[in-house]
Amino acid sequence: MIRFLLRTLIFLASAALGLLAADLALDGVSVTASGFVITVVVFAVLQSVLSPFIAKMVARYAPAFLGGIGLVSSYVALLIASLVGSSLTIDGVSSWVLATIVVWLVTALATFLLPFVLLRKAVDGDGSRRGSRRGKGALPST
Repeated sequence: MIRFLLRTLIFLASAALGLLAADLALDGVSVTASGFVITVVVFAVLQSVLSPFIAKMVARYAPAFLGGIGLVSSYVALLIASLVGSSLTIDGVSSWVLATIVVWLVTALATFLLPFVLLRKAVDGDGSRRGSRRGKGALPST
């Protein structure tokens, strides 16, 4: 259960970082502060549902495009998230293309790096976790 919650937290945080990066880096992308949390949740849920579905469809009908699954699911999730409410707006074709790339890249990096950051903070914050893998009767380290 804790692993599921950590994965969910990491996925939501990576989605938030990706959307925030696109908002800050691109003039044609805007995410309002009032709807940011809802936009992040909608995007993250859509991304997690769409990625396996799109991967299965592409593997069946166009296996040459398997590498682009993340980009396609990011685009579709951005499209649907922009239709839900008015918190996320993306104007212009170039903004759509760049937003898809920025959000995909930042979420991919954050999903990879956040576990290391969170685990390091958890281990550093609680000194008792270091070396806690030794079982009963284990010899003390020399």
